Amino acid sequence: MSSNNLSDHHSDDQNGTTTTPTPLTPTTIRSEFSHHSPIIARINNGSFGSVPNSVILSQRRYHLRFLQQPDDFYLNHLKPSILRSRDVIKTLINANHVNEISIIDNATTGAAIVLQHVKWSFFDNKFNSGDTAVMLHYAYGAVKKSVQAYVTRSGGDVIEVKMPYPVYSNDEIIKAFRNGLNLGKMNNRKVRLAVIDHITSMPSVVIPVKELVQMCRDEGVDCIFVDAAHAIGSIEVDVQDIGADFYTSNLHKWMFCPPSVAFLHCRNPEMSNLHHPVVSHEYGNGIAIESSWVGTRDYSAQLVVPDALEFVNRFENGIDGIRKWNHEKVGEMAEMLVEAWGTNLGTPLDMCASMAMVGLPVCLGIGSESDALKLRKHLRDCFMVEVPIYYRQPVDGEVDPVTGYARISHQIYNTVDDYYRFRDAVCSLVSSGFTCKLGCKTAELLLLLTFTIMLLLPED
Repeated sequence: MSSNNLSDHHSDDQNGTTTTPTPLTPTTIRSEFSHHSPIIARINNGSFGSVPNSVILSQRRYHLRFLQQPDDFYLNHLKPSILRSRDVIKTLINANHVNEISIIDNATTGAAIVLQHVKWSFFDNKFNSGDTAVMLHYAYGAVKKSVQAYVTRSGGDVIEVKMPYPVYSNDEIIKAFRNGLNLGKMNNRKVRLAVIDHITSMPSVVIPVKELVQMCRDEGVDCIFVDAAHAIGSIEVDVQDIGADFYTSNLHKWMFCPPSVAFLHCRNPEMSNLHHPVVSHEYGNGIAIESSWVGTRDYSAQLVVPDALEFVNRFENGIDGIRKWNHEKVGEMAEMLVEAWGTNLGTPLDMCASMAMVGLPVCLGIGSESDALKLRKHLRDCFMVEVPIYYRQPVDGEVDPVTGYARISHQIYNTVDDYYRFRDAVCSLVSSGFTCKLGCKTAELLLLLTFTIMLLLPED
């Protein structure tokens, strides 16, 4: 493809005619992800996503074009290309107008934009010291830090909604969030901000976001922000139907874009004191335009959103087909694992999207977040399995509770062998006597000693 045709959404052959993209089959999927390490069972798509070779190629073309003639690229091609990406996102999420869409590098940046706006409302005395922000206890750690940096330091109080886990129904979440709002209004305070996850990260739970947003509207919450880092590409997103003031999601997790690119949807992009935290030449021209230029950097990941959508559309039934496939497959694999280990799921499968929380055997002795990290490293180093482990604090009075959950992801490149390897790795740890406290080497020595004793015992 010529460098002058980078915006084309179809490949051109040598005669200059447009060719129809090849449908995705198991063979073409393997080819598109042939750069993945063949020795790793990669069941952690949720953390960093995955990029097919065709999108990597498109990104390289954009990158090279910038390096060939930066001035021409910046002055004549960058803004139109970003606008094309914004327009694709507008359609994907059913926004009213492209002006509502800002392209940013990460959902964490989206949070910073929103929380900086809230901070100025405290500084301008629109909000009073002691007014509250309500968020889920399971909110993403970086977002919690952002709330601390922008809201707490500005005089706001933060209410963390304690959710039960495992969680078995949306009603449990709705009840807990209502309790949080009521707590935030005590002592004549007002709830100024609600931070609502669409899909929590760890543990992973699909949140009834539309119901919580409506609850916040009914309660007069000033600013409703949905952190949907894991949403687009793994669950249906309709921002008009959801009705939040702000909605942000990463495109590099489940939409096959390179890291890092995300969007922020603003229901009212013209509101005052809404700015990108990195101030550059476009300051004051609206959040979408400010976000399109934050200084010299590699913008190529933000320009290949149309190419990523073209890749998605090669799958049967496009984005709907991929969401359905991943949801069904992660459910099948989760049920297979809990049956093999005699454990339980962290949520019903209808509260999962493309990730599921699978209980690990109690005998592994996961007793802290440090233990969870230790086990994750051991699975990576010794069994070539990449999967996050979540530590759940047991409730007083529980007998032999499941305290460790693995968050498994499913993306179209995954095969059943990835999950069989994980199953067999955990079964091997159990049979060897491994515990997080005991450690791997001690367990291996005990197993070796047992075999040695059995060999030395006289036969009957």
